[in-house]
Amino acid sequence: MISTYSSRRTFLARAAAAVSAFALPLRASFGQGTSGSMPPPKFPDADARWQRTWDAALAMLAENIKIVPRYDQPVLLEGSVYPGVWQECAPQEGLVYRSLSRYIDTKPGQVTPLQVARNNHMAFFTLQKEDGQLPACVKMSATGYGQIQMVVPIAATAWELSQMTKDEEFLQTAYKACSRWDAWLRQFRDTRKTGLVEGFCVYDTGHDNSPRWTGTPKQCPRADAHLYDHSVDTLPRLCPDLSATAYGGRVALAAMATALGKKDEAARWQEDAETIRRLILDKLYDPQDAAFYDLDAQGKFVRVRSDVISRVLGEHVLKLSDRKDKAIFEAIWTRQIHNPKAFWAPFPLTSIAQDDSAFVRPIPRNSWGGASQALTALRAPRWMTHYGKAKEQAHMMYQWCEAISRHTEFRQQMDPLTGEFTRVDPSGYSPAALVYLDFITRLSKSSGHQEK
Repeated sequence: MISTYSSRRTFLARAAAAVSAFALPLRASFGQGTSGSMPPPKFPDADARWQRTWDAALAMLAENIKIVPRYDQPVLLEGSVYPGVWQECAPQEGLVYRSLSRYIDTKPGQVTPLQVARNNHMAFFTLQKEDGQLPACVKMSATGYGQIQMVVPIAATAWELSQMTKDEEFLQTAYKACSRWDAWLRQFRDTRKTGLVEGFCVYDTGHDNSPRWTGTPKQCPRADAHLYDHSVDTLPRLCPDLSATAYGGRVALAAMATALGKKDEAARWQEDAETIRRLILDKLYDPQDAAFYDLDAQGKFVRVRSDVISRVLGEHVLKLSDRKDKAIFEAIWTRQIHNPKAFWAPFPLTSIAQDDSAFVRPIPRNSWGGASQALTALRAPRWMTHYGKAKEQAHMMYQWCEAISRHTEFRQQMDPLTGEFTRVDPSGYSPAALVYLDFITRLSKSSGHQEK
C-alpha cells in the first residue's frame, strides 16, 4: 500500500532529491523511451548481417518472455539451457529490455517492456522467505534457495526502475524486501563477524566451473544457503564481489529511504555502505598484484585473478575523488583490466586473466575459467564510463557486436582470442541478445548517430 503521509508531489520531489544525492552505477545507463516500433539506430557497420541480427535479437527476446511456476506474471527468462530467472542478472536484464522500449512493438494486451522489468524484480520479492532470504533463482522446475547468487544489486536496479516509473508502491515494496535481504546477509553470511559478505559455494557468485572456487562445493549443503560444508577448511570465504554487491545495495537503500522521507534510515544506510566499502579495500585488495581476492577461512588470499575485479568496479567501490582510491583504480586498469596479457583480450573481458596460471584452455561450455561472458559484457557499462573509459568501452562493444553478428545467434560465452562462441548449447541466451541491442544503441549515440 502507498503510505498516506506522502502525496505524489512530495514523493516526486523526494525522489528527485535522492537522485541528486546518491550516484548509483545504473543511473546513466538507460534511456527513457516508450513502447513503440521505431527504426533501429544507425549501425556501426554497413553489413546487412548487423540488421538481421538486430531483428533476430528482438524476436528471440520476445520468445523468452514466459510465466514461471509460483509467479503468475510474464518474466524475461535467461534462455537457452537456463529456463528461469536468476537474481544475479534478471533484474538488470529487465531494465535493459525496458531501455529498448522504443524499438519494441507491443500489441494491445501484450506485456510491455516496462511490465517485464517490474516483473523481473517482483518475482524475487514475491517469493522472499519469512526470514528475509530472497530466492537465488526462479526456474520452470523449481525455486532455488541453495545459494545466494547475487552480483548486480537488486536494490540498485529496483531503485533505478522506481526512478523511471515514479511508482511509490513498487518503491516501498522494494525498500522493504531489500532491507530484509540485507539483514539476512548480515545474519547468515557474516559468520566470522568481519562485516563483509561470505561465500559458501561456487553458485553463490554464479562462477560455474571457475578455478576461483576449486575444491569447494557447487551448492550449499542440503540446498540451503544458510549452511556451509564445515569439512572444507577454507570455508567460509570473505568475497570482494559479494561484499561489493552489498555495498551497492546499501547505497541504493539510502537513496530509496531519502525518496520515502526516511531521513534517519537513509543516513544509517549510507554509513553502513561506507563501512563495508572501506572493509573491501582494507581486507580484500592486494596492492602487490593490483587485484581483489577472496580471503579464505585460514586468512589466505585465493590468488586467482578473475572478473571479481570488474564486479567490484561495477559498484563504484573506488572513489575517484579520493587520491588513494584513484591510484588503486589506475593500477587495476593498467595492470589487469586493460592489460592485453590479462583481461583485455581481442574480445574482452575474460573471466580469468590470460596470464594467470589458472586460465582454462581449451574453453569448455559454461565456464568462468577464461571465456568472455555475455553477462560480464552486459555489466560493463555500469562502470566503464564512470571511470572515464568510454573509448575503451566503445571498442569492447564493437567487438561483441561483430562477434555476435557473425552467426546471428545468441550464446553465453566466447573465446576471447577469436570471438568464436561456444556452440555446444543452443542459441537463445537473453543476455547475449541484450548485449547486442544495448551496445548497438550506445555505439550509435556515441558516434553522433542519434535516432530520429
